[in-house]
Amino acid sequence: MIDRAPSGALVSNIDVTATTVQRGDIIQLGGRACRVQDLFQLPRGAKQLLFESGELLTMHTRTRLAAVRLLRRR
Repeated sequence: MIDRAPSGALVSNIDVTATTVQRGDIIQLGGRACRVQDLFQLPRGAKQLLFESGELLTMHTRTRLAAVRLLRRR
């Protein structure tokens, strides 16, 4: 599903894995929306996500999370 954000940007609801997660993705965790600020590759395909709030989350290869991604216009 693709919707328009209030600013006019396009947003899409997606499932992300350690392979597909990107900087800027917004992931809902514990009722809070957390934006991915940076990613760090870990052994065996896992990734550690650094959120703008300073919190860290490790995604293993089988982890799947719902996220919102802002789509850039070209």
